[in-house]
Amino acid sequence: MLELYGGMYRGWNVKHFHEHLVCDHGFRWGYTWVKTQLHTAGLVERAKRRGAHRRKRERKPFEGMMLHQDGSRAAWLAERPALDLIVTMDDATSTIYSAFLVEEEGTASTFRALLEVFTAHGLPSSLYTDRGSHYFYTPEADGAVDKDRLTQVGRALKHLGVEHIPAYSPEARGRSERMFGTLQDRLIKELAKAGIGDIAAANRFIADVYLPAHNARFARPAALADNAFVAADPALLAEALCVEEERVVARDNTVTYGRRTLQLPASPARAHYVKARVKVREYPDGTLAVFHGPRRLARYSAQGTEIAAVPTPASVTPCSPPSRTLRAAAGGGPSGPSLTAAARGITGPEQVGTKKRPPGRTKKLIRKKAAKAA
Repeated sequence: MLELYGGMYRGWNVKHFHEHLVCDHGFRWGYTWVKTQLHTAGLVERAKRRGAHRRKRERKPFEGMMLHQDGSRAAWLAERPALDLIVTMDDATSTIYSAFLVEEEGTASTFRALLEVFTAHGLPSSLYTDRGSHYFYTPEADGAVDKDRLTQVGRALKHLGVEHIPAYSPEARGRSERMFGTLQDRLIKELAKAGIGDIAAANRFIADVYLPAHNARFARPAALADNAFVAADPALLAEALCVEEERVVARDNTVTYGRRTLQLPASPARAHYVKARVKVREYPDGTLAVFHGPRRLARYSAQGTEIAAVPTPASVTPCSPPSRTLRAAAGGGPSGPSLTAAARGITGPEQVGTKKRPPGRTKKLIRKKAAKAA
């Protein structure tokens, strides 16, 4: 046991080390015995005495009432620069719904996390975050946030009806800060033990391996067996959780956005959109779309190249059969009797309605012949 700790597990906390001893090495001794042996051998320092007790804020009574979202910058991967870990956690249970590494925290990473959580679980009642510039506008440093001037994240949350709550001190974010302390202690070592060195592989490991084990170990039941999440249409979520900015179409029927020129395609609705006000949406994956009112005019790649629209296939069963005139124009014969045809098995008079005049029997010719005869 001491050799294992002095080798590949050096620096791990005792609880984490004991869990791997039991799971990976079939160890049967208890945690207290392992801790005592490590203290005696001088491999682990004794914990320092804690400071004055602070009363913790009570948790929300059930899931979905409040989510915490925050980022932590650290050297999560060995031999790589520091990265940001974006985590979204439930206040009632401490369950981590989403966690992934990005180069830098910002609006795009926030929308990515919210879309992931809201699609899987639904809309929460509130979201609790720090006062970072992508979350809130703060006119004065360390001052109150401006709730009338919304960021892109604030606009999206207001549109979805999710209350956005700012934290005014690190102590107010105590639950998420303690969670990041646990992650920095455990996740870094787990990634190194697995030999993972790139972001994509790390994010797969976090989602598939680490989070299930972490939640099984640290999540706790909610005080009440209820759920405040409200289901939402994933398509509507995708259109709300994105950057949205207004633009005016140029004279060449193009829109400029972020040093990219987006050419609007020909439209059957109108000849052009010159001087029209449109909205450009940038999604978490980098793709773009231009809207005129509620109508999407075109979609574009992150580089600004138009993405061809997939044609909508015709319905398998038409609403009504084509008319006799359309069938004749298409070169096909009538498929059935006309609407004015007599019912089968019933004979009727040969002439229905006013008798038709023979050729040459117009009123004008009749009057001329009558005048000559007179």
